[in-house]
Amino acid sequence: MAKGMDHNDHLNNSGKPVLMLMTPMLHQGGFERVAVQTARLMEPYFHVLILIFSDRDIAYDISGLEIVNISMDVKKGKLRKLLNMFRRARAVRKVRKERCPDYVYSFGPSANLVNVFSKVKDGGKTVLGLRNYTDVEETHKMRLFVKRADLIISCSVPIDRAVREVYGGRDTAVQYNMVDVEKIRREALEGDAKLPFGEDRRILISVGREADQKGFWYMLKAFSLIHRELPDTALVIVGAGKFTDYRKLADDLGISDSVYFSGVTKTPYRYMKRGSLYLLTSLTEGFPNALVEAMALGLPCVCSNCMTGPAEILSDAADYGKDEVIYGKYGILTPPLTGGKDLDPSAITDSERLYAKTVTDLLSDDKMMEEYGQKAMKRSEDFSTRAYAESLFKILK
Repeated sequence: MAKGMDHNDHLNNSGKPVLMLMTPMLHQGGFERVAVQTARLMEPYFHVLILIFSDRDIAYDISGLEIVNISMDVKKGKLRKLLNMFRRARAVRKVRKERCPDYVYSFGPSANLVNVFSKVKDGGKTVLGLRNYTDVEETHKMRLFVKRADLIISCSVPIDRAVREVYGGRDTAVQYNMVDVEKIRREALEGDAKLPFGEDRRILISVGREADQKGFWYMLKAFSLIHRELPDTALVIVGAGKFTDYRKLADDLGISDSVYFSGVTKTPYRYMKRGSLYLLTSLTEGFPNALVEAMALGLPCVCSNCMTGPAEILSDAADYGKDEVIYGKYGILTPPLTGGKDLDPSAITDSERLYAKTVTDLLSDDKMMEEYGQKAMKRSEDFSTRAYAESLFKILK
């Protein structure tokens, strides 16, 4: 148990409605962070529980939060994964009957499935959170979600539009993620991250776990071209994973001395504050939290115009997918990066070259760097924790 508590040891005596948030784990990741932040922000309105499937590798501060841990032995393999899901749904169904939550709000695809299959009478409204555009591309799941969910909350306008127009969803809402700007800036000042580079280096930084969705092969290839033009640059990638393939690619590209993989860390903002520029080369996103966190620290941003997130944050939702470089009000969008995962160092695409040129041009223009840094910092404050809390409370009620 993450808090030494069995799920039937405590009943709600607060008089508040009960909100149960559901996420598979609390290891380092975007929607896991949002789940913990949501729990703390909703405490004035609700008695909040966080239900998790496993307490392995908890990366966030959960002190004072009530954690319901239904950890169980799981098996690998497609059929066994399905069995695991139904076993979890049965366990959650028991919790819902005992705790009688008013709302069960799930974060992430696997939690959403458990949520809909654990739905019981008097077990609370079933609220699903869609965090990535890939969620709406899974037709069978989406039809199930629209049929069984009481409310579907999307983190971007295009995701919500797909739920409504493609699947006929009626009870939907858009809820952007929040950024605790003051906390980020405060934690950034609590010590310095150690980097294997001299102080004279300009640090290009990106945050994300090792996942193909993040497109780090694009970033490394583009950086090899940037570094050739601007030898004082270095690249730092912060996030969970071994990055074995990417370390080899950096070596094959001849840039390993200028690339650093930090691994998982509870203090990412210490790295981010060292950055001169934030990079995002994802194939898809939902709402990229780390992008807005970097903006809160005044980093100019260059992002691939993937679905979804960057266009709404840096420019306008109408700009999604445009095949041109867009100098948005708050940052720069490049055309979506093309081609599948390719670790061949000699194969550099036109879209990677354009991304590299866009970054190089920006780094070579001090005035533009300063302006985009200031605009990014101001824009980050539009995603305040107070606005998020008030909006979610209204959506749920």
